This record gives sequence, C-alpha cells and structure tokens, in this order.
Amino acid sequence: MPQQNGKVIRNHEGHLLELMDEDVQSVNAFKTRIMLSREDDSSTSEHVVKKQKRHGAENDNCTVDKTPVDQNTIPVSEDEFRQYHQAKSRVREFYREQHEKQTMAFNLQARVNFKTKSRARMTIWEALCKLSMLIDDSDPDTELSQIDHALQTAEAIRADGKPRWMQLVGLIHDLGKILYFFDSEGQWDVVGDTFPIGCQFADEIIFQEFFKGNPDDSHPIYSSKLGIYEDNCGLNSVMISWGHDEYMYYIAKSQSTLNEKALAMIRYHSFYPWHREGAYRYLMNKKDYEMLSEVQAFNRYDLYSKNLTKYDLKELQPYYLDLIDEFFPKKHIDF
Repeated sequence: MPQQNGKVIRNHEGHLLELMDEDVQSVNAFKTRIMLSREDDSSTSEHVVKKQKRHGAENDNCTVDKTPVDQNTIPVSEDEFRQYHQAKSRVREFYREQHEKQTMAFNLQARVNFKTKSRARMTIWEALCKLSMLIDDSDPDTELSQIDHALQTAEAIRADGKPRWMQLVGLIHDLGKILYFFDSEGQWDVVGDTFPIGCQFADEIIFQEFFKGNPDDSHPIYSSKLGIYEDNCGLNSVMISWGHDEYMYYIAKSQSTLNEKALAMIRYHSFYPWHREGAYRYLMNKKDYEMLSEVQAFNRYDLYSKNLTKYDLKELQPYYLDLIDEFFPKKHIDF
C-alpha cells in the first residue's frame, strides 16, 4: 500500500470503496422501499375495509380513492429484487468484517487518532474534488463521481425550498469518505450502517448475527442492554461506530457554524437501526426525538436523489462556494 508521510494513500482502491458504498445503499434503499410499500398497503387495506363497511360488504364495486403514489413506495420489480440479492451477497461479507472489528478498543483508538493526527488541510470544495478525482481515476466505468451525488442531493434539497444549511448538509454529508484515502483500516471503518458501541448490539442491526465474532458481544458490560450508558442518557453521550459519518460530524462540529439539526443529519444519516428500524429508543432523550424527524427528512434525499443527471459543475460552483463560506468561517479545513 503506498504511503506518504506515514499515511496510507488508497488512490487505486477508491472505486472499490464507492462500489461497496453503492451496494450498501442499494440494500438500504430496497429495505426502506419495502417498508414504505408495506405501510402503504396496510393503509390501503384499512381504507378498503372502512369503505366496505360504509357501503356494505355485498358491494363488489367498491373502489379505492386514487391518490398519487410516492416513488419510494412503488412496488419493487423482479430486476430490482435480483439486484438486491446480488448486492446483498457482497454486502454480507462486508458486514461480517465490520461487525467483527468495530469494537470499543478500536473506536477509542480511532478517536485518539482523529484528535492527534493531521491528515490534510484544504478547502471543502478541494476535498470534494479530491475525493471524486480519486474515484474517477480508479474506475473509468464509474459515470457519476462522489461530487455528482453530493450535488444531486444538495440540488434536490434546494429545489424543495429547504434552508441553506440543509443544502450544505446535502453537499458535504458523505465528504468524510475521504478518510479512506488516508489512515482507515479498510472499507469497514468508513462506510456501512452505524450503531452504538459499548452496549448490546440491537437485533435491528443488519446481519446482527455477525457480532458473534466481536469480542464486545461477550463482554460482561458491553453486551448488556445499557452497557456503559444510562436510560435516556441522550445520543450525544453515546459512542457511535467509527466511519465517515462520525469523522465528518467532528469536523463540522469543530470548524463550522452549522446548527444541531445539520450536525445530527451528518452524524446519524447511516444510523439505520435507529432512524428506520426504531432501535435504541431507551438511549434517547427529548432532544433526540426532535432530531430523529430531521434525520428521517434528510434520509429521503440521500437515498433517492441518485440518478443519471449530471449538473454543470462550473455553473453551480459559485453558489455552493458561497454556501460553504457562509457556514465554514475558515477557508481551509483541517481534515
């Protein structure tokens, strides 16, 4: 592995990280669409029953009101179902490694490394371009780079008239993936769903069975329901598994003026066991319930903004440079 000043540089592996992240997100998108489809079906069934009761069970001509269906709840096609299982096979092996290695010891050391090492110093825009350049140079078959996804997310948020700070979150929420090109240990400590460290691994975590290979799973304290935490202690007091979310959260928290909603979106957007599956409610305080709705609102832009649209970078650059300057007082950021 090439190194520069003691730091691992994975230029030639950038596309591997992006492909794995795509696989992980495809599974998340699929599971979310299935869940929403079931909720929609349940709601429709209940609606039909109520109408049948009103008009009489013998009325076979009872019709359901025609309302627009959100694209996220459209039934999944057979092709998508096959793609899901193809991705799931690769994702399964990814999560086996992640679940076995995301220990308390590793997470403590990762945070020490973050606070004591200087990886790079550059502007936010330079970081976005650097991450995209690494991925593009590694895989000529990748049509959409990381900055394309960043712009798609930000532009979708902007088109819906959301506040400027949320547009910026759309632009930078995945920027922490640049960690992979410096001193990460692999893909498993950069991408993938996140979860609390130091307490019981919830059943709602994807491929939960793989935690059997994690020493914390048999630790007398870390394996208990609350572990090192207290009831309703608040997620701000909880250590979340290390990855691009945590990395970018710490950068934004210390070097930007982004509000707590924005920071929650950055930190928790991969925390699917919490914001989609409903796990870890016993660790939440009142503020977390407020943040939960914000993270869920952001998630739909993150998961469903990806398409083949490529925005004109030069045309949008002035707008987003101004947006970056508004919330990052210092031009150059310590990564």
